[in-house]
Amino acid sequence: MTARPNPIVPGDLFARHQTITGLRALADFLEANPAVPVCEYGQDYSFHVRTETDASAVAEVDRIAALLGSPVRDDTVRGGHYSVAKTFGRISYRAVHIPSRAMADHEARMSYRNNVTTGTGRAA
Repeated sequence: MTARPNPIVPGDLFARHQTITGLRALADFLEANPAVPVCEYGQDYSFHVRTETDASAVAEVDRIAALLGSPVRDDTVRGGHYSVAKTFGRISYRAVHIPSRAMADHEARMSYRNNVTTGTGRAA
């Protein structure tokens, strides 16, 4: 079964317009204000794919990869993510899918977070 591309709905168009306008405004601001520092190593603009199944999320990352003309990075065999990125100078656009198993593993590890303390802030 071939995954259908996600249709663009009016709310998506509004969010897209606001994002593009904001990025342009930031670029104009930084250009006009050279005393404002920027990250020397660049930045990522990340889009996290949220769909009902891992298969549909992988299909969406694959679709985005085709639009970007960039290869997919599949780290899922090591418990990692399925992603694609394209770099524009020092800025990267990245689409990421976190597989449900990786998310479940993370949530299981985090369930212990209240049981581990560093001792900082506690009376000796």
